[in-house]
Amino acid sequence: MAYVISDECIACGACAAECPVNAISEGDGKYVIDAATCTECGSCANICPVGAPKAE
Repeated sequence: MAYVISDECIACGACAAECPVNAISEGDGKYVIDAATCTECGSCANICPVGAPKAE
């Protein structure tokens, strides 16, 4: 299943810069992951300082 970004997101952008398939974009107050593009690599979860990206 694709990763999703929880409400803990502080909108720092670290996850978007790390995503190898550009599945992450800035949303309304937090970043969002396009489930159709996400390859479930976990790069976003590994770089996030607050642990907002979670496997769903």
